[in-house]
Parts: sequence; C-alpha cells; structure tokens
Amino acid sequence: MEKDRLRHAAISLSVRLVQLYDQIARRSFLKNQLARAGTSIGANLFEARYAESPDDFVHKLRISLKECHECEYWLEVLATACPELATTAESLRRDAGSIRRMLISSINTRLNSMKEE
Repeated sequence: MEKDRLRHAAISLSVRLVQLYDQIARRSFLKNQLARAGTSIGANLFEARYAESPDDFVHKLRISLKECHECEYWLEVLATACPELATTAESLRRDAGSIRRMLISSINTRLNSMKEE
C-alpha cells in the first residue's frame, strides 16, 4: 500500500538522519535544521492519520512536502560544506526526493478524490 510505503520511507529517512547527526562536526545550526526538517516529514504524516477533515489531511501532507523539500536543501548544503559526508548526504537527498514524489502523488490523488465527492 502506498501510504505504508510512504510512512516507512519517512521513518527510515528520519532514522538515517539521526544517525548522521553525530557525524556532523561543529555545525550545530546545520544539524538542527536538518534534524527538524527531516524528522518533521514523518511526524506530519503520522498526524495526517488523525486529520479532522479531508482538507486537514491534505494540509498535513503539504506540510510534510514543504519539510521534505527543505530537508533536500539542507542535505545539499551539507554535501557542499562537508565533502567527507557528501556520499551519505546525496543518498539521503535521493531518498528525500523519492518521498517528495510520493507526497506529491498522494496529495494529487486526495485532491482529485475530493473533487469527485
């Protein structure tokens, strides 16, 4: 199921970001921004499960999408600022991009179904 795949991908990304956190030396602002954006993706997906309405559901997915895009940005900054972590950052960025595409698809599917209701 697409929803489960999306949730598992978000959790996996969060776990990998937590593991990366300690490897980033002396750049607390970068670590914090990346941790907040990356873990917020899954947190908002889990909140969406208990949305108060279809509009609220879409809103939470859109927040996840924004956080995902921000996470990709910070991973690109990390890859440039810390070349020793570039391979890991690029792998995470690809995973975030995959999650972003799934979120876009989920949002579009839900919006289309809302139009038909």
